[in-house]
This record gives sequence, C-alpha cells and structure tokens, in this order.
Amino acid sequence: MAIPHGALVLVADGKKMLFLRNQGDAEIIDLRTEAHDERQDRKDRDIKTDAPGSQSPRVGMGRDTMEETDFHQQEEDRWVKDAAEELKKRALRNDFEALVVVAPPKALGVLRKELHKEVERRIVATFNKEMTDRPIRDIEELLIGEAAPPA
Repeated sequence: MAIPHGALVLVADGKKMLFLRNQGDAEIIDLRTEAHDERQDRKDRDIKTDAPGSQSPRVGMGRDTMEETDFHQQEEDRWVKDAAEELKKRALRNDFEALVVVAPPKALGVLRKELHKEVERRIVATFNKEMTDRPIRDIEELLIGEAAPPA
C-alpha cells in the first residue's frame, strides 16, 4: 500500500489515540509519533449517578427494570468523537493531505459517523484492527501489508 510522505496516521481505540506522521515515502514507511493521548479509566461510581430506572408494566404486576446504560462505552465513544474533532481541525487548517485510520471495529464505526467531509475526502486507507498497544514497527508492517496476524 502506498502511504505518501507526510501522510497522517491515526491509531485509535476507546482509550488511546496516536497521531503518527509518515516521514518516509510511499516505498519505505517511516512513522514518527506526532501526538498521543490516553484516557484514564474511571470506576463506575465515578461515572454514574443513579441506579437503573424502572417503568410500570402495561399488564400484570411488578415493575420492569430498564437496562442500565453502559457508561464505559459512552466514555469510549466520546473519546473517539474527540479524535474525529481533532481530525476535522487539522484538515481545515490543511495539516495533512492523506490520512490512514487504524481502529478496532466499534471505534471505527463511531469514528466514521463523526468524520467531517474534508477528513473523509483525505482518507487513503482504513484498517479495522486494534493496534494502540503495538509498537510502531508493527503498525508500519500493517500499512505495508506484511504484518502477521497477532498470536
């Protein structure tokens, strides 16, 4: 895969985001870390304030309990949305011409819904893979198509 010189590479999930820049060329990828951030996991008691709600049933006795909100998933989704916002800011100031996105399925789905049209226009490749905890060399190998599946 040809990743042009100066391409921005976002490697993200619900807890981490890495912005890498290809300092090499389309033949030899040389990723350098430009920025990174990691969200601190919070305990349930720090996130939620109420118990699950309930509603009166239409027929019969008792009360139906509503499904509890997954606050951790909400936090992860918000984190990915923040990454989309950062990409929008960078695209609008012409910080990159080509973008590669590497994210696991759930994060990639949330990210795609949030991307600005200028960011979408610059995407040259997407990889549906969890790579935030992998070394940069593994990410480079993924981009050039030589990465072996994780054991």
